[in-house]
Amino acid sequence: MIDAEVQVVLDALGPSGTIAVEEMTPEAARALMVAMRESLPAGPELPHVVDDVFAGPAGPVPVRVYSAETGTPGPALVHFHGGGWVLGDLDSGDAFLRTLVVETGYTVISVDYRLAPEHPFPAAVDDCFAALEWVASSACELGVDESRIAVGGDSAGGNLAAAVALRARDRGGPRIAYQLLIYPVTDHDLDTPSYHANASGYLLGRSGMQWFWDHYVPDVGSRMDPEASPLRAASLAGLPPAYVITAEYDPLRDEGQAYAERLRAAGVPVTLDACPGVIHGFFTMTGLRASTAARQRLLDDMGARLR
Repeated sequence: MIDAEVQVVLDALGPSGTIAVEEMTPEAARALMVAMRESLPAGPELPHVVDDVFAGPAGPVPVRVYSAETGTPGPALVHFHGGGWVLGDLDSGDAFLRTLVVETGYTVISVDYRLAPEHPFPAAVDDCFAALEWVASSACELGVDESRIAVGGDSAGGNLAAAVALRARDRGGPRIAYQLLIYPVTDHDLDTPSYHANASGYLLGRSGMQWFWDHYVPDVGSRMDPEASPLRAASLAGLPPAYVITAEYDPLRDEGQAYAERLRAAGVPVTLDACPGVIHGFFTMTGLRASTAARQRLLDDMGARLR
């Protein structure tokens, strides 16, 4: 059964209960995302929030560094926002990330990677991997323990985190201590049972995901690349421990679960948190009871591992 608070969110979307991005241009969808974000409450104040840039593979990449008052280098999360690789910026997850810093004391580095269709695959992966390299090489200046750097993100951001973990493994570093995959995109297959069961009516629709994929990886053959579809990797052995969150009423539910199962089969320690009654996007809806409960489970697990 759908969570009562989540149902209120769906009712606010109108009879369809879905955001039909497939009927919009990227510019219109981006404007809608900004308008929706501005209606949400702001996150908590933090002692240190700094916007910065680093030299990426195709030019400067903006980042936002969130940190609490600490006396010694501590764990860090390099975070990649969701938005189907087409939407989003540094403000997308600002309230959620501020809450995360307050609740954990971690330093969080949010990455404003290049978006499709202007910059199709693998531009976003290149920027996100470069961000990991920058954080690792700048650990001292950032107040970060280089041995305790995690990568993570939600939806397309979870996809990018998984891709970065694969690339780091295959290139011999930088070392990643943990990966946080919140209802991640792990495959381009839109014919799983959860895609059909949740094709519409639950915020993210099947047609919308087709639209995102068409913009991000227009060359259909390239969607088989493990850095686009991590579930297609020949082996997942040697990857960092992972926390995978899925939502019951989410088209991406089955591929998230399948990725967790493949990680476990490859000998990677995995926590799979299959959250009942909720939809895609619920985790970053700060203030939602279901979001708060799932987030606390994540913090307990990730905190213990990074410590």
